Amino acid sequence: MAVLMHHPAREAAEDAMRMADLDPGRALPLAAPAVRLARRDRDPAALAVAERAWGHALLHCGEMDDAVRHLRRSMAAGRAAGSAALVAEARMKLAYALAQQGRPAAALREVDAALPDLTGASAARALAQRAIVLNQAGRVDEALADFRTALATLRRTGDLLGVQRMLINRAFLQSDRYAFAAAKADLLEAERLARELGRELTVGIIAENLGRVEAFRGDVPAALGHLDRAERIISEHGAQLGWVHRHRAELLLAAGVASEARESAERAVATYRRERRLLNVPEARLLLSQAAFLGGGWETAVTHARQASREFARQGRGEWAAVARLAVLRAESAAGRVPRVPLEAVTGMADTLTAAGWPAAAVEARLIAAQVLLRRRQDDAAREHLLQASEVRKRGPATLRARGWYAEAALRQSEKDIRGARRAARNGLRILDEHAAALGATDLWVHSAAHRRELAELGLRSALREGRPAAVLEWAERGRASRLLNRPVRPVADPELAALLAELRVVVAEIDRGGVVPAHRRIALERRIRDHTRRHPGTAAATPPSPVSSGRLTAALGEHALVEFLQLDGTLHALTLAAGRLRLHALGPVAPIADLVDRVRFALHRLARLDRRGASLTALLTTSAKRLDTALLEPLREADGRPLVVAPTGALHGVPWSVLPSCAGRAVSVTPLATLWHQAVGTEAVAGPVLVAAGPGLPGAEEEARAVAAIHGVTPASSTVDAVLSGLATARLAHLAAHGQLATDNPLFSRLRLHDGPLIVHDLERLARVPHTLVLASCESGRSVVQTGDELLGLSATFIAHGTAQLVASVVPIPDGETVPLMVSLHRRLAKGEPAAAALAAAQLELRDGDPASLAAAAGFTCLGS
Repeated sequence: MAVLMHHPAREAAEDAMRMADLDPGRALPLAAPAVRLARRDRDPAALAVAERAWGHALLHCGEMDDAVRHLRRSMAAGRAAGSAALVAEARMKLAYALAQQGRPAAALREVDAALPDLTGASAARALAQRAIVLNQAGRVDEALADFRTALATLRRTGDLLGVQRMLINRAFLQSDRYAFAAAKADLLEAERLARELGRELTVGIIAENLGRVEAFRGDVPAALGHLDRAERIISEHGAQLGWVHRHRAELLLAAGVASEARESAERAVATYRRERRLLNVPEARLLLSQAAFLGGGWETAVTHARQASREFARQGRGEWAAVARLAVLRAESAAGRVPRVPLEAVTGMADTLTAAGWPAAAVEARLIAAQVLLRRRQDDAAREHLLQASEVRKRGPATLRARGWYAEAALRQSEKDIRGARRAARNGLRILDEHAAALGATDLWVHSAAHRRELAELGLRSALREGRPAAVLEWAERGRASRLLNRPVRPVADPELAALLAELRVVVAEIDRGGVVPAHRRIALERRIRDHTRRHPGTAAATPPSPVSSGRLTAALGEHALVEFLQLDGTLHALTLAAGRLRLHALGPVAPIADLVDRVRFALHRLARLDRRGASLTALLTTSAKRLDTALLEPLREADGRPLVVAPTGALHGVPWSVLPSCAGRAVSVTPLATLWHQAVGTEAVAGPVLVAAGPGLPGAEEEARAVAAIHGVTPASSTVDAVLSGLATARLAHLAAHGQLATDNPLFSRLRLHDGPLIVHDLERLARVPHTLVLASCESGRSVVQTGDELLGLSATFIAHGTAQLVASVVPIPDGETVPLMVSLHRRLAKGEPAAAALAAAQLELRDGDPASLAAAAGFTCLGS
């Protein structure tokens, strides 16, 4: 920048330019008076700087056309001042604006025109600007060459600040071309230089960019750690957090966490608006659309994407507008609407995004183009798009490679190569499962299953179309509850997590006692625990075991029958395996069956509460249970009379099976998937004691604990969290009678209430082993939150994931003090060595003539596992 000192107009222009670099929103009120002052004083040099400041600020506020106009005025003023350097500086800003408008050729002309008039550090910065534009134009090798030249110049002149800035810029290019190691090396060197120069805020900005690189690379724990550090440092300096919120939203989208991604994107929009960085607002709004799409909110996704498209168009940013239009098409297609866009526009969009070097967006555009072409029976053109989309399966982040394998599977399917299509889909799922295993945190793994959905559905749809039950079984298994098959290894001691959990326990215990505790304190602690666990990488085996075959299942089932439910495109199907014969059944639409499940659960819950409308509720329960039985099990004649192993899907995870007429007195084992049941059925209980404990505030719990303990010849244990956790880690059989709560909004904070506070899912995840057989006499402790792909989160799912083979728990709310008769009868049978499912069925049948409340409470229990 030219030095313009000791003159009011020049000082005003310099102040505006300085502020434009630091805070564009605050520079606008300074730039206009500076321009007026320079014109009044007839000072073209000051005018050139003031107009450049104005254009620079407008550029970052998204006013691209106005920015270009002021930057051209700056060039004209520089010429009037006879200063080639001032003209060149304005050209560099203009080049950036033109690049943002999607005009890389025009941007390169401005850079090339500026270079002869710049020397030293200014020339190096111009070369870096040229490199950024070349990268945008897809000329990556030339871009890297310019960066090398620019860095060599800055290193030779000892310009450490310039080197640090250049390394950050080059890291962006490296990460965009998936050279993650090189990008990380640049950023780490930039961080070292920033520390040497005492630029702590820059250290925070570099941490933010390290988070972006790790997110692109797929290392979610590392990315979260960098972004947390960035947010802390940048907040301490009172600087701008818009980019941190944006990168966090991008990361959470990659991990499949739609709700939190939406919150981060909303914060990014609000922050960018507050900071007057309007250029970035539609980019964050596009993330809102993607979060809505991931969460199944198609109409919301369309609304956000259309608004982003209009904003990008106003800014003159062609490629970004294409991405937004693509988001509209995806959401409309997912909602079942035929996109009202000419085919030429879709194919042109794919070509535009490919040329711009945006592989992820280009792949989605080509998949949509292929979908439209296949509907129009233009198969050859569709296959060309699928072929190009499939190229990304060879390199890049896991989620992008998986989309490439999806394109490959769709290509093979269009060529009638069914085996090739399924092989490609398996490869895509394998990549996603390896990626998920590295995530570590249970919730991240579960949410990442959203990326598996289309691959699993492609395989399942193909198998259903073919009508081969064995293939349907394979793909029904591949598409569900993948986390439960990949057992975590023994956790490393984590004092920080233990301390956070202890602090949370104190807070929740105080709330349970009726104490006044600010809500934000509990929420903040839960967030710290969540974020802490997410920063730790996974240690599970990279690939889950293959789905169990029908032959191996037949050998394990013996006299049992397997019923595995699956749903696709709104239709419920069932597989039955009995006496060695595997059959496939179509059961009809999902919606009315899900409605019957809700009716049964409602009636059972109200009856258990001794509702005054007992007669009408009994009638509702009887009628709904019979209709549900008819819909689910009557068509499956080959399973009649046999003990059942049931693998539910969706709403069926909440069915209290014992109330169905055909299941009365019948052993029913409920498992998330047949492969998991096959693993558990051969598991023998490890020798160990029996643990019995009762929580506070539960009428009848102490009596129940004493009765159960007497059956097994033990004494009830102390009901503190540490005592119960210690007992669970060594017991072969455990019985816990305590208030239970399923946290539907954050299932990993589901809990059992003990005397010194709650035992939560995060506590259980620290256990090296759990009991083989477990009884949870707690309200809804058997119910889990069902996520995409029948992934389950909650207390029961955690015990099953960690190795509990038999878990008896309630899937409906039950009243306090109504479970004693059932539990005494159940444990008498368990003590004799009866399997849990058979023992529970006999105990429930024994109570069939009891009072309505006890009968309803007993009916809500089911046996999960084997």
